[in-house]
Amino acid sequence: MPEQDNLQEYREILRQTKQELQRTIVGMEEVIDQVLIALMANGHVLLEGVPGLGKSLLVQTLGRLFDVKHTRIQFTPDLMPADITGTNIVMEDQQGQRFFQFQPGPLFANIVLADEINRATPKTQSALLEAMQERSVSIGGVTRVLEPPFFVMATQNPIEMEGTYPLPEAQVDRFFFKLNIDYPSYTELNTILKRTTGETQHTPSKVLLKEQFLDIQRMVRRVPMADEVMAYCARLVLASHPQESDVVEPVTKYVRYGASPRGAQALVLAAKAWAFLSGRYSVSYDDVKAMALPALRHRILLNLEGEATGQDVDDILRLILEEVSTES
Repeated sequence: MPEQDNLQEYREILRQTKQELQRTIVGMEEVIDQVLIALMANGHVLLEGVPGLGKSLLVQTLGRLFDVKHTRIQFTPDLMPADITGTNIVMEDQQGQRFFQFQPGPLFANIVLADEINRATPKTQSALLEAMQERSVSIGGVTRVLEPPFFVMATQNPIEMEGTYPLPEAQVDRFFFKLNIDYPSYTELNTILKRTTGETQHTPSKVLLKEQFLDIQRMVRRVPMADEVMAYCARLVLASHPQESDVVEPVTKYVRYGASPRGAQALVLAAKAWAFLSGRYSVSYDDVKAMALPALRHRILLNLEGEATGQDVDDILRLILEEVSTES
């Protein structure tokens, strides 16, 4: 594990980051924690909820808190892949000679807000695939590496809303977490109205430098996890596969595909980040259980019967957590 002084310093910075977020974002405490965990684990986040719940505000506030470049891409049906990644344009020098020069798109940033990502066509959605997985963009036969840290936070409206295109499974799997944004409570709504309809509004302060951000990501990977706890992560993921033996009935009845190996990796890293954020020096079984839903819910695909009967993947995951023992 890293030195004690560094641990305490960075945990204090993360506490200040969370505090600044909560001065702008009302409620959503669990969502804020999980967004920070994804950032610490160098993973991307997909936020789902109806319009007007503060998804975009959360991402914009996060971008202002970090000393990094952040951009916003509004996804629309007419958005083209080159509008995201950039393109080669023809330039002319002083001698009249023409040449191609690469004009980078908004994807060349540290924190990218892909707003309403499922309103763009699948072709444009797929333009994010290489960037999210490889942290690079290939244009005109040239591969350009994206500067770390690189973090995509996408918002999407529920797929039953008009004018939306379902995200391809391959792209959904590249998101570290999928987080659901719910309506605020009565008290939270009153607080939102007081904060947003007065003369002044809070302006977030930068609390985290780029190098500190990268240090935290490196520290998270060094958090110890016992072999028994890692084996528990593997059993949880395999328990979501209908072809495995000794799985719970809803999995065999309603699930078409279980969580991928990338889901197991996300579960391990998320548990390490949650332990780090919570001030613990190793990962416990409870840390794994706390991260199971956001890490795995979007990686389990229901079959036709599951979709027709309106099965909830979160409920299936909760049943798996109840049935899978921590003892190997």
